[in-house]
Amino acid sequence: MSKYCFGIDLGGTTVKCALFLTDGTLEEKWEIKTHTENNGERILPDIAKTILDKIKEKNISMEEVMGIGIGVPGPVRENGELPCAVNLHWGRKNIEEELLELTGIPVKAGNDANVAALGEMWKGGGQGSRNMIMVTLGTGVGGGIIINEKILTGAHGAGGELGHACVNAEETVACNCGNKGCLEQYASATGIARLAKQALESSTEESLLRKKETVTAKDVFDAYKEQDALAKDIVEEFSEYLGKALAVFACVADPEIIVLGGGVSKAGQALLDCVEKKFQKYAFSSCKETGFALATLGNDAGVYGAAKLVLSK
Repeated sequence: MSKYCFGIDLGGTTVKCALFLTDGTLEEKWEIKTHTENNGERILPDIAKTILDKIKEKNISMEEVMGIGIGVPGPVRENGELPCAVNLHWGRKNIEEELLELTGIPVKAGNDANVAALGEMWKGGGQGSRNMIMVTLGTGVGGGIIINEKILTGAHGAGGELGHACVNAEETVACNCGNKGCLEQYASATGIARLAKQALESSTEESLLRKKETVTAKDVFDAYKEQDALAKDIVEEFSEYLGKALAVFACVADPEIIVLGGGVSKAGQALLDCVEKKFQKYAFSSCKETGFALATLGNDAGVYGAAKLVLSK
């Protein structure tokens, strides 16, 4: 009977690795460098080597290993195919097939943001739920939608790309994706900083933010907690965009809970209160009981979710 599985979170700088028992217990975690040179040709062989080395070190038989789960920074189709991963310098490849060939162990792959959402549902902020939306508010806006404990991948591997929903048809500046008015332009850490810059330029109002050479999302929420009026306006605008978008997503997915993660989530309860208030303003009546929570797994969400990919099969 299988006793172990591996959870791998593949990033552009490091690969986070973890060995789990099949009951979900985290046995050990470690990292290796992501070698992206030469079109990332070493990445999968390096991952295979570290897994096989760990199996040897722990004196584990291959029959005891249920599988390898891996989250990657790019869209992953149901068949394990990755159309491209820009940060890894990869073109089209089937990760599941290649890593299986290198290790002899079954592999299940998923988009890293979706996989992190699965981890939060399993052992983090969404624990106890089967239907969840997670929004990661970092440099960009990522996320994942979990339905009946399964990642919503979609036909093109783009399920859960919440940050690229259009929330402002009047926007004239393009998002990194090429479209205009994406949620990411207002709800990411860089988006909040952009809203702050616009507010400071269009107002003469006194504010704690004027003392900062470069205003960050953290500065905005810190000033908000100090009852700064201009910061309150910025947070209000940010919350309006995010709360309304989440109300739309809830109409589609009807989650039990919405989990907020990423760097911006360090604002804590203040963030939850502002966003939930706007969500309630726009939510369909049947969705108004949706709960809100902060992500709790931090950088470990990816390895937990990757392991759960295997354990859910």
